[in-house]
Amino acid sequence: MNRLSLLLSRAVAQVTGAALGPYQSAVIRIGFAATWLLFLLREFPHRRELYGPDGPWSWELAHRLIGENHAFTALMWSDSAAWFEILYALAVLASAALLLGWRTRTASVLFMVGVLSLQNRSVFVGDGGDNVLHLMSIYLVFTRCGQVWSLDARRAARTEAARARGGRVPVDRVGPVLWAVSGVALVVVALTGGFGSAWPVPTLLWTTWACLGLWWAAGRWARSPQPRMLLDVIANVLHNGALLVIMAEACLIYATAGWYKIQGSRWQDGTAVYYPLHLDYFSPWPGLAALMSASGTLMMLVAYGTVMMQVAFPFTLFNRRVKNVLLVLMIAEHAAIAVVLGLPFFSLAMITADAVFLPTTFLLLVGGGVARARARLLGRGARPTVPGPRAPEEDAAGRVGFTA
Repeated sequence: MNRLSLLLSRAVAQVTGAALGPYQSAVIRIGFAATWLLFLLREFPHRRELYGPDGPWSWELAHRLIGENHAFTALMWSDSAAWFEILYALAVLASAALLLGWRTRTASVLFMVGVLSLQNRSVFVGDGGDNVLHLMSIYLVFTRCGQVWSLDARRAARTEAARARGGRVPVDRVGPVLWAVSGVALVVVALTGGFGSAWPVPTLLWTTWACLGLWWAAGRWARSPQPRMLLDVIANVLHNGALLVIMAEACLIYATAGWYKIQGSRWQDGTAVYYPLHLDYFSPWPGLAALMSASGTLMMLVAYGTVMMQVAFPFTLFNRRVKNVLLVLMIAEHAAIAVVLGLPFFSLAMITADAVFLPTTFLLLVGGGVARARARLLGRGARPTVPGPRAPEEDAAGRVGFTA
């Protein structure tokens, strides 16, 4: 009984005392933001046909569908072309801010608004990668994904360094301004009836806005550290819970896909890979597709290998070595799908979802390599960097606050 109580207390202390997986959460932040940003930039010439007033799915049809399914999209607030252009630009800027980790909490909320607004405006545009991005954009709001590899982490490190030297700590003016502007925008939308009956997303927006204000007030005016510590514990629990949900979502995607493939006759006879290679829409390299499909043995191995990897993936999480090997195979498969079938954004979204399971040691090696490459590209020696939070079993300190 005493041992069980000790284990339980350690688990509670670990979940509440630190935001786990700082590098994994940073990778999924960068990956999903980059996926959406690259997609928006690539489709910029066709944006009006995909999500705007020139598309076959008109504003009236979208408004009728939204009235039935109560989905959230800011594009239903107005049918003007100017409002569409403003929101599209906002989605691009929010993706770039989240990618760089600038005001990560606010950027993650705006990123979610951009993803939901565009995707719910034209529900027939997209593929499986868009569905993953749709869900992950919501989960990212709950994570503290700017702890490392972000402008927020750099700003926090400089602030701590100035405080340690006893120097002048810079006053944050951008955060309160963003909070005030966001509050005014929420009030205007609420008074004009823009939220309609889509209650979950507006509730999340209001709650996040209130929490940011409470966090800033606790750090500015609280005479004791207890209020800030309590908010820090709540933020850690939300982060760790969201990270667990992201992992469970990835496992659910692979498990359901694998079990459904087992039930399909095309996957059983090994021809499920053959037919997409002969569709013009999925054949950016016809010669490569013909070369692959010419081998029946290769088609069968790819089909059976895909099913086995997807079904086995959730169970491999109990063995670190097997899990890492399977991750390499799955990432390689998604990379091949991006090239052979011409689905780069679907593959990038799935690779990002897989990255949440990558070991911290590997991510640190990749991060160090990127830093050295950047230093060489800029023509200067690598500058010493302030270390971010390490893996939970190594260090539970060095966290960045619930920044705006």
